[in-house]
Amino acid sequence: MTALAEASDPVTARDAILAHARSLGFQAAGVASADDAPEDGEGLRQFLHLGYAGDMAWLSRTAGRRAAPRALWPEARSVVVLGLNYGPAHDPLRLLSEPTRGVISAYAQGRDYHDVLKGRLRRLARFVVGTFDAEVKLFVDTAPVMEKPLAARAGIGWPGKHTNLVSRRHGSWLFLGELFTTLDLAPDEAEADHCGSCRQCLDICPTDAFPAPYRLDARRCISYLTIEHEGHIALEFRAAMGNRIYGCDDCLAVCPWNKFARRTQEYAFLPRAELTAPRLADLAALDDKTFRTIFSGSPIKRTGRDRFVRNVLIAIGNCGDATVLSSAKRLLSDSSPLVRAMAVWASRRLAPPAEFAALRASHAPAETDPAVLVEWHGAEPTASASGRARP
Repeated sequence: MTALAEASDPVTARDAILAHARSLGFQAAGVASADDAPEDGEGLRQFLHLGYAGDMAWLSRTAGRRAAPRALWPEARSVVVLGLNYGPAHDPLRLLSEPTRGVISAYAQGRDYHDVLKGRLRRLARFVVGTFDAEVKLFVDTAPVMEKPLAARAGIGWPGKHTNLVSRRHGSWLFLGELFTTLDLAPDEAEADHCGSCRQCLDICPTDAFPAPYRLDARRCISYLTIEHEGHIALEFRAAMGNRIYGCDDCLAVCPWNKFARRTQEYAFLPRAELTAPRLADLAALDDKTFRTIFSGSPIKRTGRDRFVRNVLIAIGNCGDATVLSSAKRLLSDSSPLVRAMAVWASRRLAPPAEFAALRASHAPAETDPAVLVEWHGAEPTASASGRARP
């Protein structure tokens, strides 16, 4: 059978593409139709209407294209959804009991998954184009694609009550990428929901970010606050953040389906030694140049030094160890208001009252940023996630 003849057989073509995907190292692969899924669009509209997106304005700007694959590319007929396992070797929650160490989400401890997935997707794309004379477009997270609903429709997993994808084979630990194609491939059967009555992911959330099962208020989510949120983090969330400085794996880590997950064999996703249990004092000392050097090739680099050190200072303020107070004090005159504000907050938490009063007397008079001044005087600089001003 010729390649063009195979392309006219939706089942044969799908099987050939999925087999090649697995030969390239993808641990999960499935096919979904590029047809619209109205229920996915409605879920997104509710999320945006309720204000749950927070600062992520691009979700509203691209909502129409996200809800309909063919709005993104009208010629698309099928979507091949691919997954790479990044299962951690150790319990992601183990460092929460070591407050002078920073907790970095498991997905960000290795190389940037965008680069790894794109490279492998390009190889699959070349196979599809060369074998079936079809057109393709590939996407990894940065395009307006509703990855998790597509993955569910492709049979790879289902959106759990924490809104993340859950797989019976890989638990919570899959990176996703998509290959849109003009081929009309036989779709896989959608994966059913297997969460049952379990609510461990909802109950463990430190900031109560789930108003209901399958609903996430991103404004309350530590991953959103430490990665996406560009401003000052509201007082109501700081203590609950603990020593989580980039992302949060709590709801993922407690999922019972992780008992079937395996440690990743992808070299690129293995954790870098310096990111597995970093000392908060070391991270607080990073200037912009050193930050960019250390996090080159890491998704953390996108956050930028100021926001990252903001997170580190919140963790320092939560650690209860006065020996790291000097790390906060050194940043009271930092060029970034984000950093200065959290240096004040951390100093207030760790310094004896008389020492903090002396710090305020020497630094506050020269301060010009209103939010930092509010921190010096002990009030809340921002509104809460609900939009109501806090005292």
